[in-house]
Amino acid sequence: MQVLQVQMEVGVDPAEVGRARRWARSRLAGSGIGLDEPLAETLILLISELVTNAVVHTGRPAVLRMFFPGVPGAAGATGASAVAGPAAGGCGAGTVRVEVVDISTRPPRRRCARGDETGGRGLELVDGLADRWGWQQEGSGKRIWCEIDRGPVPARTLPRWNGAFEPQHALTNGA
Repeated sequence: MQVLQVQMEVGVDPAEVGRARRWARSRLAGSGIGLDEPLAETLILLISELVTNAVVHTGRPAVLRMFFPGVPGAAGATGASAVAGPAAGGCGAGTVRVEVVDISTRPPRRRCARGDETGGRGLELVDGLADRWGWQQEGSGKRIWCEIDRGPVPARTLPRWNGAFEPQHALTNGA
């Protein structure tokens, strides 16, 4: 199976997060994911969180990569390369993968933000939106990744937003 891989370099300026979102949106059309699909906004949000973490917490440049499976004409895409599944980080059929690679050896750390804090929710958000996510050491730095399986939206996805920014023990929807 061919996988379309696209990547961009991300600088240390916080404005790079917005640039990464714009760049990612421009690449979605070529992948067969419509900008009006819920998957597109979920991917943009995940990219925003992972790039923000790299920029804010490492203070070093990073590389954003996106992998799209089964894209027709992937080998001829401008600014991209077609690779086989295993070379794309193990991305399976129908799975979209996002990776951010930086040169900091400091591992990502989940934080528990209090109600009025402005930060500390990024990895919780990634955990709630992605089907899978993780990280591993890579060379002199690390790679943090997440995957979303394409296809029909499972029923469990819609209620996952309820209480996403509340403490773990909170009950929502009158439960």
